[in-house]
Amino acid sequence: MFTKSLIILSLAACLSACGSGTKDALAKETTLPMLLVAEDLVEISATRIVTGPIISGSLQAKKQADLRAEVSAIVLQVLKDNGDQVNKGDLLARLDDNTFRQALNSAQEAERAAQQNFDQAERQFNRLKTLVTSGAVSTQAKEDAELRRNTAQSDLAAARTRVVQDLQQLTRTEVRAPFSGVVSNREASNGDTAQIGKALIKVIDPASIYFAGFVSSDQALDVKVGQQVNFRINGYRDHIFQGHIERVNPVADSSTRQVGVQVAVDNKKQDGSEKQNGDNKNLTVGMFAEGRVQTETTQGLTIPEASLVQQGDHTYVWRVQKNHLKKVEIKLGVRDVQTGDYSIVTGLAQGDTIIRHPRGALVDGAEVKMEKADGVNLNADKMSTTKQEG
Repeated sequence: MFTKSLIILSLAACLSACGSGTKDALAKETTLPMLLVAEDLVEISATRIVTGPIISGSLQAKKQADLRAEVSAIVLQVLKDNGDQVNKGDLLARLDDNTFRQALNSAQEAERAAQQNFDQAERQFNRLKTLVTSGAVSTQAKEDAELRRNTAQSDLAAARTRVVQDLQQLTRTEVRAPFSGVVSNREASNGDTAQIGKALIKVIDPASIYFAGFVSSDQALDVKVGQQVNFRINGYRDHIFQGHIERVNPVADSSTRQVGVQVAVDNKKQDGSEKQNGDNKNLTVGMFAEGRVQTETTQGLTIPEASLVQQGDHTYVWRVQKNHLKKVEIKLGVRDVQTGDYSIVTGLAQGDTIIRHPRGALVDGAEVKMEKADGVNLNADKMSTTKQEG
């Protein structure tokens, strides 16, 4: 019994010693400074902030065509699909033309017969007109011949009209591109029964795409034709598009009370140079866009969105000061659509250094240490101005 007690006490002592060692190791690990490089930090500085009314809406095309069936027929073939480039006059779809071709042949035969009747009546009239002058035939016979000639002439004109109509109907069985552009919506397939008015295919001209947006009525007075607009498009989040206000709707929307604005998309880069390979031609009609009309430009402190930490209704950043981390709550102002940065109202001052991409479990008050690639430490108060290769 005494031996068992000694064994139990020895095990307990060993476990206690192990636990103490583990706690010491953890405590030592948590006290190690956090290693940072210059690329991990951002220095707060004053930059240009563009402000103005927010504009939101979607992309539309000025030049677009909804091609619909003009005759009732079976769809034999659709030659183009969504996204295909087309030139003016290209065949897009073909409908069954057997009925219309037969009608055209019949109308052409009727025209030939009417032409023969008219030619015969014309010759007969001319002969009788000559004989009347010599007294060989009566005036009544000449007038009867003239009447037959006029009737044949009317029948010929009617026959020619039917030929033209049947030729138009036959032509309508071929759906062709009215202008050069891109197929945006194919709505018919081979074998479909196309009634008159059925949507077949839609073509747009990408060069005519514009931003159709809306601004709130209380800010509509600040919007003028010619003002520059910077905006972003869903699907192109890393790209900032430029445009200018081309037209302001004089009547507000009856349901939302917002004012419609038409923005022409500029074919220039931000540095003023022309875009290469028609960058705007890759835009898609219907995509949501949002931006800001540049009505005022000021100087102020800004911060990139990636440096922000959202917790409910509060916004925080991690500031590095005197070799320690500090969690600081800030208040944001407007967002510069051109850069995507937010203006800072309160919480930070010019020259403050913050974590560029705060990730992981950061600890308020934790010690930090700067490192170069060669292992030489830097002073944390000057690390925002230090440049190094990553």
